[in-house]
Amino acid sequence: MPTSFSDSTSEVRSRLRDLARSFHHRDYSLFFSGQLISLIGTWMQQTAQSWLVYRLTSSSLNLGLVGFAGQFPVFLLAIFGGVLADRLNRRSVIIGTQAASMIQAALLAWLTLAGHVQVWEIVALAAALGVVNAVDIPTRQAFVVELVGKEDLHNAIALNSSMFNSARILGPSVAGVLLAAVGEGWCFAINAISYLAVIYCLLRMGGPARKTIAVTGSMGDRLREGFVYAWRTREVRTILGLLAVSSVIGMSYVVLMPVFAEEILHSGPRGLGALMAATGCGSLMGALVLASRQESRGIGRFAYFGVLCFGGTLILFALSSSFWLSVALLVPVGFCMIVSMAAANTMLQTICPDELRGRVMALYSMMFMGMAPFGALYAGGMAHLFGAPMTVAVGGATVVVVLGLFGRRLLTI
Repeated sequence: MPTSFSDSTSEVRSRLRDLARSFHHRDYSLFFSGQLISLIGTWMQQTAQSWLVYRLTSSSLNLGLVGFAGQFPVFLLAIFGGVLADRLNRRSVIIGTQAASMIQAALLAWLTLAGHVQVWEIVALAAALGVVNAVDIPTRQAFVVELVGKEDLHNAIALNSSMFNSARILGPSVAGVLLAAVGEGWCFAINAISYLAVIYCLLRMGGPARKTIAVTGSMGDRLREGFVYAWRTREVRTILGLLAVSSVIGMSYVVLMPVFAEEILHSGPRGLGALMAATGCGSLMGALVLASRQESRGIGRFAYFGVLCFGGTLILFALSSSFWLSVALLVPVGFCMIVSMAAANTMLQTICPDELRGRVMALYSMMFMGMAPFGALYAGGMAHLFGAPMTVAVGGATVVVVLGLFGRRLLTI
């Protein structure tokens, strides 16, 4: 028994070392710390912004409009951000985008605290932040490999996913308390201040800066080069195609969560919070499991079975009329979703050459996040015609069918 206990303790310690090995890179530790603080602020702002719009207008249409304004620029402009990420020093670009995001949050805080904010101003500022994110997201994705190298890349990407989902749980919770106590404006102000943490950590990084790459040709040539590479590289084309289908058809279930909470499960706002928290907890667990892997070899299997189980559990969720069963089913939905998305990110960054990394990650951002507005339109229209359960069930089935037809190549990566 003592030997068995000692062996199990050693195994746990080994797992923990594997889980945290990217933190051995000082610059990554700085990056992670600053991003975690900033992301909590970002989720606070998103929660407060939605509450503010609904408080001002009592209109779900305006909520959708603000969401569309913030996400559509990522789809439209991310590839241009990818070109910049491939041509310029990525750390400098991120410092610039974080400073611009801080200004956006400060303007929103000033307008709100002054008491005369209007919906069109919120829409305009959301669109401005979307433009900044179109540059920031692919640059941050491509920057990670400079911090940890390819040998720890899959671990760092999974840790980034765990950071994102931790912030997704903490940020709205803090925002809820502040909304009741001091209102939306202070949530925006705190978010503006949180960007200082990222900028400070980026400035403290001591690793060798990536040199600016001297390139020839126009912006159009650089864009064409990225698209041609993605199309002609079969693995990249397959991954991006599955991401697009999963984003538009599968992950659009999130849009319909209020419908499930109110009309299907009869659980109200508290039920909605529990459903969203279940997805976040599952996502966090999935990210940690992926981070504990010792190597990236065989990561394609994680992506394949992650997408397969994601579609299957979505179907089961759509068929459930029990609140607690639905909560339980959303845990594997979140788990499988984040495993497949993080695995896809790792595969793309492993496959692509460094000189194209920014553009490939821009295409990843376009498929994963930029397609979200179209997914919202799809979910809303389908649910209006056929109901929310049918929409989610069809979405899950479509993901599984598309994976079966085109996704088997993932098993070889």
